[in-house]
Amino acid sequence: MLASLADSLLSLVYPQPCVVCGNCVETRRDGVACGTCWTQTRIFTGSETLCSRCGAYLRERPSPDPVYCQNCREHFYDSAHAVGVYEKALAATILELKRDPSIPKTLRVHIRSALNGIEISEATIIIPVPLSARRRLERGFNQAETIAAVIASETGLRVETGVLERTAHTAIHRVAMDRKAREMSVAKAFKLSQPEKSKGKDILLVDDVLTSGATVSACARILKKGGARTIRVFTLGRAVLR
Repeated sequence: MLASLADSLLSLVYPQPCVVCGNCVETRRDGVACGTCWTQTRIFTGSETLCSRCGAYLRERPSPDPVYCQNCREHFYDSAHAVGVYEKALAATILELKRDPSIPKTLRVHIRSALNGIEISEATIIIPVPLSARRRLERGFNQAETIAAVIASETGLRVETGVLERTAHTAIHRVAMDRKAREMSVAKAFKLSQPEKSKGKDILLVDDVLTSGATVSACARILKKGGARTIRVFTLGRAVLR
């Protein structure tokens, strides 16, 4: 009741335009995008067909059998999961997360639903994909750690932030970059700093967006070399590559 009243007053006194469509954001729980744009964003529900390994969106209808996109054959993680397609409200919220380390309630609800499809064992720990020292200094925080903290609050899992280290500052991956360029840019960008914390563990590797999968695959390779048992990737957005 009070939250609804506060939202009504804010929309009248300080109307916030949706960064996607420009219409008014009517409730704070939606963050920087309006409710309509959230409903038009493809959030994964299990009714679509995704690559059974990397989680790439393949088609709208479900498939009775596992389907693989073939682009992730050489990746080192075991599976990848996302909240939805990197578009509209979800893309806008992820971009805002790079500026402001907070996650709106609407996205938290979707994170909770997405986590239900991931097998979590007693050995599971959360490892956020690290930023380079330069980018962390520029940004002031690591958005992957913000996401990891929300997942930890939902699952009770422990977050380990010092296991992986990013040793090289690489260019921000863009959708227009081809797969080979992405893989080359991160091939030697990470090292394992605390292998004793990941050895024998099931890892939930967390980042904001999975595009080609090159970054999380590079992290998974290092973690498995250090003795990690399984690597499952969790991201907010999954880019659709054409």
